[in-house]
Amino acid sequence: MSEQMKQPPEHGKLGFSGALAKKFLFSEITPLLALVGILLGIFAVIVTPKEEEPQINVTFANIFIPFPGASVSEVEHLVSAPAEQVFSEISGIKHVYSISRQGMSILTVQFEVGEDRTDAIVRLYSKVFSNQDWLPPNLGVGQPIIKPKGIDDVPIITATLWSDDENAGAYDLLRVAHAIEAELKRVPGTRDIYTLGGAQRVVQVQLDPQKIAGYNLDINSIRMALMAGNRSEAAGSLIRNNQEIPVQAGVFMTNSEEVGSLVVGMHQDRPVYLNDIAMITDGPAEP
Repeated sequence: MSEQMKQPPEHGKLGFSGALAKKFLFSEITPLLALVGILLGIFAVIVTPKEEEPQINVTFANIFIPFPGASVSEVEHLVSAPAEQVFSEISGIKHVYSISRQGMSILTVQFEVGEDRTDAIVRLYSKVFSNQDWLPPNLGVGQPIIKPKGIDDVPIITATLWSDDENAGAYDLLRVAHAIEAELKRVPGTRDIYTLGGAQRVVQVQLDPQKIAGYNLDINSIRMALMAGNRSEAAGSLIRNNQEIPVQAGVFMTNSEEVGSLVVGMHQDRPVYLNDIAMITDGPAEP
């Protein structure tokens, strides 16, 4: 290597950045500046607020609007579409979704991230109850039901139940799941536990038209008897000897035996029970 190549380049050929780097490279203050930078970084880490579970405002809500007897198309055009337009006018709204089902409109309103939860829910309630005139009158549209949701409503643990027993179906697993729910809700800090899937328990009443005709009954009278028999309400109170005794009229039916023993009419001066004219089963609902 020649002597010319060994010599460092002159100042003018380094440029501004090269000259500045060379200045700091041979300066005594450079280690001090590096130490100050490290200390500032440690100080920033110490004073920066930290949270294990940061609370982020992600507010949304589900609005259920019942419309009994209406088809999907009627729910969509008479309820869902006008509701989307009304809810889109709320300040801070990011998205508005709707699902139209037979007899029910379900809308989801999502606010912008960071919107104050309380203010957002107040604006939503104010919009819903101050604009009920957009609902079609005299058609049986019910009162909107608002269920606010947040980031805390998102499930963090999901468990799946299954069984090797071929005779154990979703109905049996659902009963086990409800038992587990009761135990898990006792754990401190648990907020919400719910089960998805599985047929719910129902009492099915399959009427026999020939037997109904034989006892001179009709469907409407049987329906009224079921409604009256499965009812309980306060019937006042008795006050005597400086005591007040509340009186409760009627009880709710809890199993198929009670449903079958319900008197639904009279025939030849004898009571007609529901199990005389129907087959009653207690078990899972039809899928």
